[in-house]
Amino acid sequence: MTMKPLAGLKVLDLSTLLPGPYATMLLADMGAEVLRVESPSRPDLVREMKPSVGRQSASFAYLNRGKRSIALNLKHEQARQVVHALIEEFDIVVEQFRPGVMARLGLDYEALAQINPKLIYCAITGFGQHGSRAHAAGHDINYLALSGISSASNGHLSSVQIADVAGGSQPAVMAILAAVIQRQTTGEGQFIDIAMSDQCVALQPLMMPVSLNSDADFVGDDHFLSGGGIYDYYETSDGYHIAVGSLEPQFRYRLLERLDQLALNDKPDSEVKGVLQALFKQQTRSHWVSELAGIDACVEPVLTPQEVPKELHHQERALFVQGDEGDIQVRPTPLLSGMSHDSLSPAPDLGADTQSVLAEIGINEKDYQALKASGLFD
Repeated sequence: MTMKPLAGLKVLDLSTLLPGPYATMLLADMGAEVLRVESPSRPDLVREMKPSVGRQSASFAYLNRGKRSIALNLKHEQARQVVHALIEEFDIVVEQFRPGVMARLGLDYEALAQINPKLIYCAITGFGQHGSRAHAAGHDINYLALSGISSASNGHLSSVQIADVAGGSQPAVMAILAAVIQRQTTGEGQFIDIAMSDQCVALQPLMMPVSLNSDADFVGDDHFLSGGGIYDYYETSDGYHIAVGSLEPQFRYRLLERLDQLALNDKPDSEVKGVLQALFKQQTRSHWVSELAGIDACVEPVLTPQEVPKELHHQERALFVQGDEGDIQVRPTPLLSGMSHDSLSPAPDLGADTQSVLAEIGINEKDYQALKASGLFD
């Protein structure tokens, strides 16, 4: 089997919940060695989510597959020494604390770069390391609201954490890998400031340039991508929906032709949309899937999450794989040539690798027991 592309990179993951763990999951999927530093007294909330598979929650098993775990009370006076010793051997740190927290612990970039100048340090926060909101609490909904995404999407909520993943995890991975490449030339690491609110603003390459360079402000139903045209979800008689993305003239023509509505082809979108809404409401989703099959007009059924693994295309793409705990997980992506994912090692129990990791940095059994007695791992 071909070596995974990030084999040899060592990542120290001090994050919790979603943005950081998803980023380090992507790195682990591509071969990086990821060590989670977890609080022994305040476990990651994702560990507690339902349902469970084996000893872990299904979500935690997915986000933390292929990683190791060390339990460490970062407020303990000797925690700094342990992390400093680890940093000598690591390439990357990923953390998700509010600005200033890591500095108070003596674990900020400036302190760790003194030990390892090649260190790449990625901080993922809601609002970045400076600015009037830098220390404010926030969630996905807040970053989407401040970026303009919420207004442009009619204020509709999504169960997909757009800001966390597309505004946090994925830009973090891109920046980390860019820093790794640059380090090959300069020999130096660097600090990466990922602000999810910043990245959400940047996630609007069609909408934002228009608003910045004209008087237009696409809010609510004004824009063709947010309900202003026929590009929309249409409810069927059984309460499901059909997604119509027939924006281009050829797709619009094919859809209307199949629906025996070609007389509407030159009519305004508002008129066409009204007819489509009434028409789709007359029959079930399965009827429309059958009726519209093969027309190549960007029309698809809206699947529920439990229906997604049954979709033939996803099966043909081998999109789902089985974890070691018997759970079903999404296949690691991106799938690089030569990467095999027939088996995914399970997520670690809290602190499962503490003693073995400390042994790797020279802490023997006697010293480990003394540290344990001091409360470092409690």
